[in-house]
Amino acid sequence: MDLLKELWAFLKVRKKFWLLPIIIILLLLGALIVFTESSVVAPFIYTLF
Repeated sequence: MDLLKELWAFLKVRKKFWLLPIIIILLLLGALIVFTESSVVAPFIYTLF
């Protein structure tokens, strides 16, 4: 959680709010890959990319 607090402080101080959607999308894609690694849905997800 400390990393998220520091990241938010950086974005707020430097006025780099345009980075927030990029970071969120990267986190969601990373979570998608981690959660579908060992599931039955994995072959279908990898065909999308």
